[in-house]
Amino acid sequence: MTSNFAAKQTTDLSPKLINPDLDASKLLGRWLNTNRNTSGITECAIEMQGERCSVSITGAGKDSALPWPTVKTTLLVNLEEEAKQQSVALIADFEFDFMKAETHIRVNKGVLVIVLFITFTDDSGRSNYVNREFFYREP
Repeated sequence: MTSNFAAKQTTDLSPKLINPDLDASKLLGRWLNTNRNTSGITECAIEMQGERCSVSITGAGKDSALPWPTVKTTLLVNLEEEAKQQSVALIADFEFDFMKAETHIRVNKGVLVIVLFITFTDDSGRSNYVNREFFYREP
């Protein structure tokens, strides 16, 4: 299979991609799920550590909260083409004995949005899935 894809030259890229301002301050803090009855993520804490962010997630357990390991993130420039604005997004990858969870995190109109891609690695036969959840900043 051949591709007609041609990479753009640096001069063709948006100036926001050449010298991005990666200000993650709007993402920082403790965020709580807007759905109190979620069976997924109940809360998310994002902190700045040097030039990278760390993410701590708490999942909903059957009888109690399930803390996930704290991980360092990859910062991304989130370009909103329609609104012509720039913000910061994060990718955080979590690995467990039985699954991998890739999270894409960004703030949209003051709401933290986490898109969660789950891949099961334990040969359990469970279906991999994607889920999106919404969070408000803890007052």
